[in-house]
Amino acid sequence: MWRTVAAEPGAVLLDGFHALKHALRFDADVRCVVTTDRAALVALAGVLADDVAEAVAALATEIPEAAMRRITPKIHPTGVAALAIRPAARAVEQVLTGSPRTSPIVVLDNPRNLGNVGAVIRLAAGFGATGVVTTGTIDPWHQNVVRGSAGLHFATAVERLDPAGLPGGPLYVLDAEGEDIRSVVIPDDALMVFGSERHGVSAELRSRATALVAIPMKPQVSSFNLATSVGMGLFHWMTHSPSQRAGDDSRAGTLR
Repeated sequence: MWRTVAAEPGAVLLDGFHALKHALRFDADVRCVVTTDRAALVALAGVLADDVAEAVAALATEIPEAAMRRITPKIHPTGVAALAIRPAARAVEQVLTGSPRTSPIVVLDNPRNLGNVGAVIRLAAGFGATGVVTTGTIDPWHQNVVRGSAGLHFATAVERLDPAGLPGGPLYVLDAEGEDIRSVVIPDDALMVFGSERHGVSAELRSRATALVAIPMKPQVSSFNLATSVGMGLFHWMTHSPSQRAGDDSRAGTLR
């Protein structure tokens, strides 16, 4: 069954228990779960995520360790791997273009590091961002990105788009020459644009900016890590957003 599901368009590898847990919590279409120790997996689910323990038990199939080594690059310490189907592009588009938008979209302009992209998606899910959009060549659904997000792709909308095809909304571009972010209120419907680790935001998106904003930093320190910058930007949005301060717990919808 594993090979059949893996060959389907949009198949996504969930490497380890936490990725599986989050996928199930956010209604991912999980098709196949394999483990080297079913009893241990069910017990782990009962301790760490009893809300999905029943689903884990129903889906899990025990296979020999040798078979697991043939289907995963490296056996996860939790001894489990799963396959899910990524949300349809149309469903993702509907979330990203929905109106009114109650939380920002994070735009990563031509990122280069798969782990950083995964960490950003994890942050975006935690802050309740509407989604994460990447430009450039990296596939934001690459298995190493999904590993970095701990499966939280399914808690927000994740897509790769050309700069010209970004959803509507004001562009707040993070740039060292921008206005101090502490003096700026970022609206809920903003696109928060972060540049690549090496080259920053492209001239195209910088020229389209509604505002350039900068995260203050000690002189002679070259830069913050991409995920750190996104985390600080989203925290600033959350703490200054009127809807968030009013206790609005609205979050991006889950997708199939």
